[in-house]
Amino acid sequence: MKVVAKNQAKEMAMCKNSVCRWVMLALGIALAAWGGSHIFPGVPVAAQNEVPRVPVGEGTAKSFGARGDGITDDSAAIQTAVESKAGTIRLPSGTYKLSKTIEVDLDKVGWTAFVGDGTARLIMAGPGPAIRFVGTHEGTADPKSAKENVWDKQRMPRVSGIEIVGGHPEADGIEASGTMQITIESVLLRELRHGVRLVKRNRNVLISACHIYHNKGVGVFLDHVNLHQTNIVGSHISYNGGGGVVVRGGEVRNVHISGCDIEANMDLAGELTANVLFDSTEGSMAEGAIVGCTIQHARTDTTRNSANIRILGKGVFTTKGKQQEVNCGHITIGDNVLSDIQTNIHLSGARGVTITGNTFWQGYAHNLLVEDSSQIVLGANLMERNPMYGYTDEAKNNVVFQNCRDCTISGLQLHYVQDSEAGLTLTDCKRMHITGNTIFDCDKVGILLLNLADSRVADNMIRDDRAGGTSIPLKAVGGRENWFTGNMWTGQPSIDAASGAEQNNFAAQVERSGEK
Repeated sequence: MKVVAKNQAKEMAMCKNSVCRWVMLALGIALAAWGGSHIFPGVPVAAQNEVPRVPVGEGTAKSFGARGDGITDDSAAIQTAVESKAGTIRLPSGTYKLSKTIEVDLDKVGWTAFVGDGTARLIMAGPGPAIRFVGTHEGTADPKSAKENVWDKQRMPRVSGIEIVGGHPEADGIEASGTMQITIESVLLRELRHGVRLVKRNRNVLISACHIYHNKGVGVFLDHVNLHQTNIVGSHISYNGGGGVVVRGGEVRNVHISGCDIEANMDLAGELTANVLFDSTEGSMAEGAIVGCTIQHARTDTTRNSANIRILGKGVFTTKGKQQEVNCGHITIGDNVLSDIQTNIHLSGARGVTITGNTFWQGYAHNLLVEDSSQIVLGANLMERNPMYGYTDEAKNNVVFQNCRDCTISGLQLHYVQDSEAGLTLTDCKRMHITGNTIFDCDKVGILLLNLADSRVADNMIRDDRAGGTSIPLKAVGGRENWFTGNMWTGQPSIDAASGAEQNNFAAQVERSGEK
């Protein structure tokens, strides 16, 4: 028994020595990786002040000579970091002044990311973008179209956790061309010309959790770019003079804007824009969604036709080598809060737009203006006048369709339109289906139909129960081949005999409430 106990004690001692050796080895490795820039008692100061070694695939801007003091020009140092192929360029806390653009030639330097923890600032003190990514991707979003060098060197360039501030009238934040899967997250872009500018050709863009704020130009600018698959989510895009999210020209598809707060993106003196603008005038923009956002306010007066969402659908598209004029669309606008602007939604020359589940208020000129468009579905939306805000009495809040065809208006709740010809006005439209709407307490006329043809107006409730209310529920002037059936209204309708046939409409009694 004594021999066994002695052997066990010996084995335990050997085990303890082995564990100690492994612990000391691991600690030594950790201290070596940490570097010699920290203060340790008993370690010579000279050794502690040595420049830390840069692990392969990672480096800090200061490792390459950047000062981050807001005075020194750090352009060359950060450019050196990029060209060293460090990969991840970490930006420690500090202010890094740039006099020229940091150029990232992805095919030359490989995968590249600029990463901070929210405490680093870049000041772009020269013209152009602070960071420009340039790739060579010429394919589509189909994986088969991407060349091997795109996957091996270029995919998913990234900017995360830093602030970029303008220090020059022509300074931009981030620019990209030829990229695949560029990712911009947790970035603050302010006092610039444009926040994010996408040019030439890109695919699969992701912008998330960003603050794009108070820039002279556009917050997120798709500038005559060939770009499919863009996701802009969970971001605050506000006070940008040239528009919040703007698409101009190019060939753009699949733009998804979700869960964002987008406010006051229009200057008094700038060109016509919007909080969200899709402009196909010099190209084509189609297949998009604007969902679950708060979109409101414009820094403008009544002489400027501001809009929360503006879609200019008349564009051009080249197919099989031939350029043709097209009306662009296939866009969903759903579950947003829209307010405090001249026109909440403006569609012109659009085709295939669904508008449903939104809450509108305070459209000073219009809640919705639709011109020269087709295949528009206006579904269950609330258009209300909120008594919480006294100044909402200034807004008209009407809905207008002009020169449109093949549209459905169904399930709309429209309340207290004032200083307008009607709550809902259709002029020179045809093949319209207006059914199941609730239209209450509107000045003058509930539904006004001017030269409507080949349409059905059915099952609507149109009432004016205000004290002293005298509005006409439905007025049809001119037009032909329309059917008015199953509606319930107060007051006396006015329908030209030639406009169509009436059947089974119900005249209800007025219940005067004096309520707005």
